[in-house]
Amino acid sequence: MIRSFDELSEQEILALAISVEEEHARIYESYAHGLAQTYPASAQVFTEMAAEEHVHRGWLIDLHRKRFGEVIPLIRPQDVRGFMRHEPIWLVRPLGLEKVREQASTIEETAHRFYTVAVGQAKDAATRQLLGDLAAAEGKHVVKAKQLQETVLTPDVKTAEDAEGHRQFVLTYVQPGLAGLMDGSVSTLAPIFAAAFATGNTWQTFLVGLAASIGAGISMGMTEALSDDGKISGRGSPITRGVVTGLMTTAGGLGHALPYLIPNFNVATGIAFAVVFVELWIIAWIRAKYMETPFLRAVFEVVVGGTIVFAVGILIGNS
Repeated sequence: MIRSFDELSEQEILALAISVEEEHARIYESYAHGLAQTYPASAQVFTEMAAEEHVHRGWLIDLHRKRFGEVIPLIRPQDVRGFMRHEPIWLVRPLGLEKVREQASTIEETAHRFYTVAVGQAKDAATRQLLGDLAAAEGKHVVKAKQLQETVLTPDVKTAEDAEGHRQFVLTYVQPGLAGLMDGSVSTLAPIFAAAFATGNTWQTFLVGLAASIGAGISMGMTEALSDDGKISGRGSPITRGVVTGLMTTAGGLGHALPYLIPNFNVATGIAFAVVFVELWIIAWIRAKYMETPFLRAVFEVVVGGTIVFAVGILIGNS
């Protein structure tokens, strides 16, 4: 049952504060562990922040022991109304550096507000003093984190970590997604347009396109997930890459299959042609932006290859 913060006794407030400090320390330790290999400087920042949270927890336990004894009630943030639920990004690998820093700032701001409100509810002088000290400490914790970043995360280190973050994003999301989009957009051209010109039936063409897109998505997704576990290559979770590849492959095929939901064959085919043109240019743009391929070369490779497959589909469909 969710409790209102106003209903808590001073013992329960101390117990809640102990749980909060323990939870935050464990989150920061998870950050440090998840970032250690790729972002060692940021990992050091979170290791020191976790150490501070453990110190705060020790102060709270000492006060609880003096006032209420050894048995600490189990009251957690999720048991009290108004506490923010933090997204468990610390369970995701690889960790996103900017999202981790952003969430850490939110955690500190939440802790500062908690202690500020708790001071007003406590009556015991020693309890009020400790909660006030912790409110001030949490208020300074964000500043402390910035000071640590200035000391540990020098401009050169931060630039290197940001570059590594970009590289990880490209390897885990862009590269698999681009492979899926290219396969889905290009490999389904022939069967979809062959079916269109062979049957002249928009619904039958759509069914062929739907089957080809979903089948290609499943095949590409499984191939990507099973081809590399990411441990040596550093390309990230195979499940994530597989899902990204599968979804983008399916989307690439559906792009020019969906127009055939329009009953008019000529209108549907005209829109499908336009969609194919847009798809190929998007692929060329992504290759130029993220894969460091010269734009004109990317356009030539993608558009020429797609045009050949497209022409094969029409030729077979008209034969």
